[in-house]
Amino acid sequence: MKKDKASNKTLQTAGRTRRSFLQTALAGGAVATTAYLGLTRDLFAKEGGPIVIGHHCELTGGFSSWGYWHDKCAKKAVEVINEGGGIAGRKVELATEDTESNPATGARKLRALIQRRKASFVVGSVHSGIMLASIPVATELKTPYFSAGEATEATGSKGTRYSFRTGTDTYALAAAGAPWAYENLGKNWTMIFPDYAWGHSHHQEHRKIIEQMGGKVNDPIAVPLGTKDLVPYLAKIPEETEVLFSVFFGALSVAFYTQSKSMKLDEKMKMYSVSGTIEAIDPRAIDGAAEGVFFLENFPRPLEYKDDEYHRKFVEMMEIDPVHAKEEGSSRVMAKSHAWQSWENFFALKQAIEKSGWNTDKDTPMVIEALEGLEMENSLAHPQGSKLLRAEDHSGMIDCYISQVVDSKFEMKKHIPRADMMAMLPPRYDFTKQPL
Repeated sequence: MKKDKASNKTLQTAGRTRRSFLQTALAGGAVATTAYLGLTRDLFAKEGGPIVIGHHCELTGGFSSWGYWHDKCAKKAVEVINEGGGIAGRKVELATEDTESNPATGARKLRALIQRRKASFVVGSVHSGIMLASIPVATELKTPYFSAGEATEATGSKGTRYSFRTGTDTYALAAAGAPWAYENLGKNWTMIFPDYAWGHSHHQEHRKIIEQMGGKVNDPIAVPLGTKDLVPYLAKIPEETEVLFSVFFGALSVAFYTQSKSMKLDEKMKMYSVSGTIEAIDPRAIDGAAEGVFFLENFPRPLEYKDDEYHRKFVEMMEIDPVHAKEEGSSRVMAKSHAWQSWENFFALKQAIEKSGWNTDKDTPMVIEALEGLEMENSLAHPQGSKLLRAEDHSGMIDCYISQVVDSKFEMKKHIPRADMMAMLPPRYDFTKQPL
């Protein structure tokens, strides 16, 4: 009998040790090894049932190559949180709905997540159209919604007390990258982008900065979604263009790079873009079509440009190689500059829920107040880096990176610290004045 008691005590101590080790890593201490992930069980101390967090994700449709990674990040985050004892001693239950990369479907699926599947919080879409269609639904149903899309309006003119974004928007991306690109690449710009919210938002924000700096922005070229032959649109680019700024995604991105390369546009002008244009695409797979292009990244694709223990562990957990972010055993390339949000947003919610003392949905206003101004330290929970969720406009203030594709690999050219960005990004809205 004594032996059994001793054995039980040893097992309980080991469980607490594993749990403590993981919690320390998530908070910014020593990184937990794989041995500590997946071993701890029965840690949930509080009654009240699981906390349901919804994931509004593009599993099918045009954004599915990104959605795969958002889904993988969300599942891994919930696994790690539960292995560490859950949120405030309660297990997290992940409820996922496929937006099908369609705004109308996405809005309907969000209602299903909240009303039918009882999600108290939602980690949301990377598709800007779906994101903007979803914020009114989340606000009506008084459910905090984390966007991963980049259209400024989500934390701007269309934002509410219930909309949040830990990553960048087009306002931040323009402030971070346009001044450097203007000084280093050229003063005469033409912008080509898909004819929907994300592209138009990028055009508006970048044009403001380029024109303020004294540059010229030519007439925009908006390409209908689903277009395969971009040559008629590329032919509209003025000869005097020094910088061609492009914003595409997925198959449309591949078409843009291959067709612009065949027209030798890269020999006539500098090519500049944001990371979304090459998310989930390996430059090696498109025969050098992206060679020489400059990109503004939210998270450097190669490990070497943010080589710390948390990034290394994140790369290991995502099962990708440290140079090209290619998944082990498949041809998939991680949508790394965006999908980290579907990992980190769960930990931001954990921090805010525990800080606020949330127990039921009636306590949600306290979580919103805890999220406003939330500081997140670089850790396993936040491998992208330390960041601030600004109180006024619920926007993430993060580091950014300008990289260039050289020999089919991303090479960092400039690191833009979040402190520098914040100086250029005064909040244009204050949601804290809205009632809860």
